[in-house]
Amino acid sequence: MLTMIFVSAAVVSACTAARWYLCRAGRRETEHWGGRVRLTALWNSGGAFGLPIGRRPLLALSLAALAAVDLEALRAYNPEVAGWIEIPDTGISYPLMQGANNQWYLKHTWTGEPSSVGAIFMDSRNSRDLGDFHTVVYGHRLRSGAMFAPLRFYEDDAYRQEHPSVYIADDAGLHRYDIFAVYAADVKDRVYQELDVEDEETRQAFIRFCLDSALADTGVTPEAGDRILTLSTCTGDGYAQRWVVQAVLRPEEAEGGGGG
Repeated sequence: MLTMIFVSAAVVSACTAARWYLCRAGRRETEHWGGRVRLTALWNSGGAFGLPIGRRPLLALSLAALAAVDLEALRAYNPEVAGWIEIPDTGISYPLMQGANNQWYLKHTWTGEPSSVGAIFMDSRNSRDLGDFHTVVYGHRLRSGAMFAPLRFYEDDAYRQEHPSVYIADDAGLHRYDIFAVYAADVKDRVYQELDVEDEETRQAFIRFCLDSALADTGVTPEAGDRILTLSTCTGDGYAQRWVVQAVLRPEEAEGGGGG
């Protein structure tokens, strides 16, 4: 009981500190955490705040903080904030943007400041409410290890098993996507062409393409009625291909699944 009370207090404290950080006068985004804001950096080799908490309770703590992200506070800095995206224990935890095109956030931070770091952003053709059959999210692969650089580790299936889910918090709540495919895709592949697909046959063909391209069988198989999320970044080897990690939305409560 005492541990649960302390964990709850920690979540409140983390969220309060985050709001203070976002709202304090004169804050410069680029002066903190390499141009990013982390509200849920609670992982620390199986313990948070010095508590001997196991992995699953720690995941629950991280997701509770993620669900409490104040999107309206973020939108006070930039109304193009669509949500917050996180893959626990990977370093990926950022505001999710959506601009009028797919160029702006390649060279601007989420606050709009010019920077080669860019931001994590949703394809401008997608519906901001994540309601399309297929949603694509982009981010740079930085040498510093920031932004979408950790996606490269998904080439190792053991890493995927340790980090099996992507979480997005938006105005509708917290959503969990389970990873089903990882591979290098050509920039002209259907991955970047088929987004709001209505035809079931085309959806099935898209899913088959993803599964056939995958480096390993994850045991997760989407269906035509599901919603698919693609995380896209550079391969680090030219511009003809992109490294993609694909996941499928799970309708159950996000807090009910995740890390092993």
